[in-house]
Amino acid sequence: MSSLIISNIGQLITNSDQNLGIINDAALVIENDKVQWVGENKLAPAADNLIDADSGVVTPGFVDSHTHAVFAGDRSKDYVARMAGVKYATGGIKTTVAATRSATLEELKAHSKKLLGKCKSQGTTTIEIKSGYGLNLESEVKILQVAQSFTEETTFLGAHVIPAEYENNRDGYINLVKGEMLNAVLPHAKWIDVFCDQGAFTVDEAREILKTGIAKGLLGRIHGNQLGDTGGAELAIELNLASVDHATVVSEKTIEALANSEVVTTFLPGAEFFTKSNYPNVKRYFELGAKVALATDCNPGSSFLTSMPVVMSLAIREMGFTPEQALYAATMGGAAALKRSDIGHLQVGANADLAIWSAPTYEHIPYRFGEIECQVLSTGKF
Repeated sequence: MSSLIISNIGQLITNSDQNLGIINDAALVIENDKVQWVGENKLAPAADNLIDADSGVVTPGFVDSHTHAVFAGDRSKDYVARMAGVKYATGGIKTTVAATRSATLEELKAHSKKLLGKCKSQGTTTIEIKSGYGLNLESEVKILQVAQSFTEETTFLGAHVIPAEYENNRDGYINLVKGEMLNAVLPHAKWIDVFCDQGAFTVDEAREILKTGIAKGLLGRIHGNQLGDTGGAELAIELNLASVDHATVVSEKTIEALANSEVVTTFLPGAEFFTKSNYPNVKRYFELGAKVALATDCNPGSSFLTSMPVVMSLAIREMGFTPEQALYAATMGGAAALKRSDIGHLQVGANADLAIWSAPTYEHIPYRFGEIECQVLSTGKF
């Protein structure tokens, strides 16, 4: 196959270390969808094709490890209510469930294609997509079939909330999720997730569901500690899950435990922004060496956001990230949250997933608050 060189790179972010592995005045060679060579521009080998980066920044493509990007319906009234001071709760999810159940597979796919196009235009090359807006067997399968057409990182979230028809039969729904529904989604899901929080599922319920899914061959992750210190983060450590996502309300003791585990803490500042909630402060996570990631939480109710650069901007302004830490968390952190070693960096052998930015330095990506343009090269499905 032919080779491609990206030359005249002003600043290349390789992520070869936590200082971003920066090479100035650099070039990068791609062959067979893999990075074959990186180094100084003046030392670059010949290649069959050329892209001139025009002294711009080249970064690994963003790894958005937490989204709900397959859905139907409109939740703009929820946004207006949040902005007027109404406290966020989980009830609005059921509005999206009704619309998503009614939508056809083709309608969902067309809507998701538009959303994911926006993600890609902002530098995202790998994306995780959850179910959880079906909450019955047929619709959960439908959502995951749509997700499969865009990514291999598909997540079964049948345990999002208890649907209306099971409000008086909680155990019945949990048995459905870990039984017939789980068996039906196995061909379409790589991961299993549970919303373990106030108004959703308890720690004991989440443990039971996750252990059942893991025993069937799925990999585990969890929504935890968004609305309260409700034990989801501790359960992630207990079960050695890949990631605990949200982690808005976490005790010092649990932060220390996360730092001593392999669990990635995935922060979703878009959710705090859209729900007018307090942002977590990440200072202790970095002091203790915990693994962290950033993701959009793209969903219609509490984080209708597709831009990882905006996520970085929020994380820097509101949570205590430095620009360097935010970029690393949005690339290598996301890859760790998906247990992937072939993405999130641009070292030799990595997937050729990258963004070429119209900017002189990486700091401009969050500085321009989602307005900066980029050209994306991706080996993925979308």
